[in-house]
Amino acid sequence: MAKSKTPEPPGHVNLRMLAEHLQLSQTTVSLVLNNSPSAKSIPPETRKRVEAAAKRLNYRPNYFARSLRQSRSMSVGVLAPDLSEGYFTRVMSGVVEELTAAHYFYFTACHDWKRDLIEKYPRMLVERAVDGFLLLNTPADKIAVPVPVVAISAHSAGENVTNIVLDHHLAAELALTHLHSLGHRRIAIMRGPHAIPDSEFRWKAIQQVAGEMSLKLDPSLVIRIDSDAWSMKTGYHPMTPEIGYKPMQTLLKKTRDFTAIFCFNDIAAIGAIRALKDAGLAVPGDVSVVGFDDIQSAAYSTPSLTTVHQPLTRMGKRGAQVLLERIANREKEFPAEIVMTPELVVRESTGAAQEPPKG
Repeated sequence: MAKSKTPEPPGHVNLRMLAEHLQLSQTTVSLVLNNSPSAKSIPPETRKRVEAAAKRLNYRPNYFARSLRQSRSMSVGVLAPDLSEGYFTRVMSGVVEELTAAHYFYFTACHDWKRDLIEKYPRMLVERAVDGFLLLNTPADKIAVPVPVVAISAHSAGENVTNIVLDHHLAAELALTHLHSLGHRRIAIMRGPHAIPDSEFRWKAIQQVAGEMSLKLDPSLVIRIDSDAWSMKTGYHPMTPEIGYKPMQTLLKKTRDFTAIFCFNDIAAIGAIRALKDAGLAVPGDVSVVGFDDIQSAAYSTPSLTTVHQPLTRMGKRGAQVLLERIANREKEFPAEIVMTPELVVRESTGAAQEPPKG
């Protein structure tokens, strides 16, 4: 195996200089550094030598030159309502992992559910020549862009959109079956706000599953997270437990004739638990609580939260993978929808049904 004979080049090292230093062709070095499938035909010793030299000489690829050759900017736009703790941070962890491994840069824009920003930001990012868009919980209905789009939890129709969605029917089945098995029949439901695309799909799934189980959902026990609160019009952040605390307070003022509640997400469930405790009710002694998402803090709340685990990190990774595949294969057909599977995580916030407290 030939060894490097030329002295180490000073200053900025480009592909040509690295190839000359290694006495290899630029094509060989490029295949190795880009982790191309064709690199498998290159002897392992040579691949290790290229990688070691690139690291030692602090080689940095010229993304501008590469973008000219490939007609790509090596960047994508990510649109999200916000990046607060919970759903969005877990999804983004998968997105970042995948894009970083592919040497892709990303622009993240938060629209706070403002329609003008949802329409404006894509235009701004197209002007910055992004190769595609990843939409997190953001509808694509009014986003017209000339590049591939992958939407996570957005349920967006369109020829240019691939949707990564959860099996909401199974999610509802897992939660309601669990509560039903514990003897709960008077189950309150906390629906999501109108702005969230998942809200209506999950509510329809809950209704369908309840019908299949012959479980009556009392309309007086159905509450909803305030859309104004979610859109930051009331002065507090949309992803705090207050989104669940206030609706639960409102319900408790009307009735306590229920033994369990299924909340739209974990943040809301944590707020609901606080409201129940403030009203002198024990969880799960008086009321069982089920959340949704399985965010990191769910296991550490008091009591720890029973929840429907949504594979958020995997959804982020899968969304980024599909987007990169679509960018690389613009003529290939991709499915309009990719469905992910939820799981139930049983913790301390659910228990056997007791007689509903009076009052």
